[in-house]
Amino acid sequence: MTHHLAGKRVLIVEDDNILAITLAEEFAAEGAKVIGPAATVTDALDVIARTDLDGAIVDINLRGKAAFPVADALADRHIPFVFATGYLVAGHIPARHANVRRFEKPTAPSVICRALEEAMHEASDRGANKRGDPKAAP
Repeated sequence: MTHHLAGKRVLIVEDDNILAITLAEEFAAEGAKVIGPAATVTDALDVIARTDLDGAIVDINLRGKAAFPVADALADRHIPFVFATGYLVAGHIPARHANVRRFEKPTAPSVICRALEEAMHEASDRGANKRGDPKAAP
């Protein structure tokens, strides 16, 4: 698959500084423009409200607070995202986000990078289909 991250604006929502830096380095190496990291729900919601984004990586637990309002804001804006978290119990994920790919920490940043790239590609295809793009897959 061709890498589709060059020039894409990717928000990192992560409260672990070392992991946030590691993810940022991986995405930057792929040519993405890294936004953040946002370490709290409030910070992430502020960035989402004022920044054009192409995708995001979201930790489910940010300093003890569930980050589902962040996921909701991204979904409302049709911004693809994946979860990177230590909390993979399916019952903790709201049904509205059950189909979002999620990775248990530690996961190699390259794996998360490819997953977001795939989610962004799929979202792009869906958007093209909605616009009636004849080049888009059915």
